Amino acid sequence: MIRKAVLPVAGFGTRCLPASKAIPKEMITIVDRPVIQYVVEEAVAAGIREIVLVTSSSKSAIENHFDTHAELEASLEAKGKHALLDSIRRIIPDDVNIISVRQGEPLGLGHAVLCARPVIGDNEPFAVLLPDVLVNQANASSGNDLHGMLRAFDQHNTAQLMVEEVAWDHVERYGIVALQGETPPPGHAAPAAGVVEKPPRDTAPSNLAVIGRYALPGSIFSLLENTPPGAGGEIQLTDAIETLRQQSGVEAYRMQGVTYDCGQPLGYLEATLAYGRCHPTLGDDFKALLARYQQEA
Repeated sequence: MIRKAVLPVAGFGTRCLPASKAIPKEMITIVDRPVIQYVVEEAVAAGIREIVLVTSSSKSAIENHFDTHAELEASLEAKGKHALLDSIRRIIPDDVNIISVRQGEPLGLGHAVLCARPVIGDNEPFAVLLPDVLVNQANASSGNDLHGMLRAFDQHNTAQLMVEEVAWDHVERYGIVALQGETPPPGHAAPAAGVVEKPPRDTAPSNLAVIGRYALPGSIFSLLENTPPGAGGEIQLTDAIETLRQQSGVEAYRMQGVTYDCGQPLGYLEATLAYGRCHPTLGDDFKALLARYQQEA
């Protein structure tokens, strides 16, 4: 099974301005923890044990969040705040390593992934998780979707794109997968014939949208290295994945959970509602708060 994951976190987060002007968008809070922590927890739950943050000079807060804070821990210990102390010590398990590499220039998602090459290497498969997409498993019938996708990679020895079924009226907002055959049931994968970016409703090949979770072989790095700049002068990961598909095939893994796009303010609000309602200690009070506001509306 794949044990390494790349999280590209170097972007400016312009869709979240002004909130992301002074702090990374990945550090904006959903309920009681930053977005990036949910994504790391998802990776850890799927069996990932080495996480590579592709970061920039303005994103040191992310690295600090996952590092030890000796002064804070000593203060909490002295004040007897053991529950809070435990919460910051448990942000990542002891057997999980987080490594940071710098993306000197914002040259696209493909370039960000390529920056992780010295850590991952060309001979080992890895996952890519976009940190502004949260995957909520609350309504999934079984397991962690990321773990299921990594298992599909292991079983089929084929690159995987995680996809989510979206409303047909919204397909023009996403990269939509074209399949070679029938749509797979949730929790299963099927061969992909390509990805169509933001197709019109009447020409969309399916309503399965790529949502920012990938399982890729190490050979993707050589493809990225030789991928010419695409839209906006950036190196596009999707271009390299299309080359990979033509060479050795790519599958679409249909997820069971639901996603929230935290790269824009409305997505943050929706995620706050979803995660707040099911929070183990705040959930009941939060639902009562929502009910009160609904009555006042």
